[in-house]
Formats: sequence, C-alpha cells, structure tokens
Amino acid sequence: MKMTARGSIAALMTCMAAAGAATPAVAQSVPVGVPLDAVKTTLGVDTPRVGTGVPVPVAGAPEAPRFHKGNMLPTPLLPSVPLGTELGSTLVTSPVPNLLGKPETDGEGSVEAPATNLLARTPGLVAGGLLTMPDASNSGVPNLTAPELGLTAPELTGAPSALLGLTTPR
Repeated sequence: MKMTARGSIAALMTCMAAAGAATPAVAQSVPVGVPLDAVKTTLGVDTPRVGTGVPVPVAGAPEAPRFHKGNMLPTPLLPSVPLGTELGSTLVTSPVPNLLGKPETDGEGSVEAPATNLLARTPGLVAGGLLTMPDASNSGVPNLTAPELGLTAPELTGAPSALLGLTTPR
C-alpha cells in the first residue's frame, strides 16, 4: 500500500472517531424499550408495551460572579448552574378486552407523552461580609456591618404534556 493511501485511510479513521466521540454529547435522551415479553409467556396474558426515553442531563456554564462597588465579596458567591435535558417521548399501550361487553370489541388504550425540553437551575448562595471596604474617614480601617446571607431560588422550567387514547376495531 502506498503512503498516500495509508494517509488517506488514517485521516478517514480519525474523522470517523471524532464523529463517534461527538455523538453521545449531542444525545438529549436515550430511547429505551421495556421488555415485558417474559411476563406474557409466563402468565399467558397480554402485557402492555412501554417505550420511553431516559433523559441525559447536560450541565451548562455557571453564572459568572459580579463585583459591586462597596462589597468585598462577589455576587453570587456560589453561582447557580443550569442543567438542560430533553424528556424523551413515552408511549404506553395496553390491550383492553371486551371494551363494549363483547369479545369482538377488544381495543387498545394508550398514554403518550411527547418529548419536551426541561431546564433546571441549581440554587446559588449570596453572602455579604462582616466588613466594609476600607473607610478613609476611619483611618483606612473597615467598618463592621451586619452579616448577610441568602439563597437564590432554584428554577424548573418545562411544559410536559400527555395524550390519553382508546381505540376499538371497526
């Protein structure tokens, strides 16, 4: 094999490895099917079918601390961290026997929740020191102040929804 062919193959393999390594970071949820076939074969009853997505949380950049005039400590002292994920779509279907009182009217019930984005933000800590900035009127000695301590509220933002369905044969 020539050196140019080897170089081309090496470049191709490097690109494929980079694409494969980048794929898990893009995934917001991992689809999962719940296996219930063993229940059906063991008990001899129709079982529901369940398919869902497991969320993969992705941490964002924390909020940058800001310094304000007259304060020795930054605000917030402990920044809040955003976490984003996608709640995967979920579908649960189950057979409904004798829907209208007759065996030939067996139907199927379903609950479906479409995929939705969810954003959470951790609480942060805001603190004020016991001392002020150096005071020129007090010979450069800082003054005492009352301590300040507070938490920023955590946030959870999203709009999950669900659809309930029932089908009968025609």
